[in-house]
Amino acid sequence: MFLLIKKYFILALWITLASVPAHAQWPYEVPFVPSPQVVVDEMLRLANVTKDDFVMDLGSGDGRILITAATKFGARGIGVDLDENLIFQSEANAQNAGVSERVQFIRQDLFKTDLKRATVITMYLLPGVNMRLRPVLLGLKPGTRIVAHDFDLGDWKPDAKVTIRKNAMLWVVPAKVDGRWRLQLPLPAGAQTWDMDLRQKHQEIDGVVRVADRPPGGIWQPALRGDKVSFVLVDNTVREDEANMYFEGTVRDGVMSGEFRRGVGASQTRHAWRAERVRP
Repeated sequence: MFLLIKKYFILALWITLASVPAHAQWPYEVPFVPSPQVVVDEMLRLANVTKDDFVMDLGSGDGRILITAATKFGARGIGVDLDENLIFQSEANAQNAGVSERVQFIRQDLFKTDLKRATVITMYLLPGVNMRLRPVLLGLKPGTRIVAHDFDLGDWKPDAKVTIRKNAMLWVVPAKVDGRWRLQLPLPAGAQTWDMDLRQKHQEIDGVVRVADRPPGGIWQPALRGDKVSFVLVDNTVREDEANMYFEGTVRDGVMSGEFRRGVGASQTRHAWRAERVRP
């Protein structure tokens, strides 16, 4: 008899909860579901967090990600959450862990939070929230690392992904490089000006290079990670002396610059290079 009453009670409770609108059951966009500690550790390892980083945890819950960043990696940071009770809990947890001077927790809408100070952003949010947040993340300083538990950022492919119990994904905010760039190159045949047209989809880039009246040439092995760019061009200005040119450089304020290596082995030479954006 007792079991029968209990069964009907549970059924009635389930029906009651099901009839309540979702927003009334949970007042925030993202429910609090804590990440397992091993996933937290892997997220921070994947982001290569160090004592020089400032971590911002969006939807910080009980504070475990930020507290781990401080205790195991020496970082500083801020956690953002809307739930006042979780803020109090996070502050108590930080106090118990002895890192209250390194971390802070604020009750705030993450969409109204200035993220520019962050070198690393951590999050365990829902897919719809991630997609609304994506334009803000793409607008951050190139090189900012973003690491998420389980849910991705749509067609912005992660730079790295690991699965240890759960998925952890890393993105590095890419510099904006789409457009035409004018390269000044010191070559054996003499100094030359080449135009490079780049197309970009997040950190994926490709394009062509244009030299005087010659047909467009290829840009090989292009790669972009944060503000670091690399690619290979072929110097065929002298047919009998063709050589690959391996470029590495940094993108900053409409300028690319760095060093390229022409040729291989004993014939390899090194040169400085610079390119300016001449058309978006």
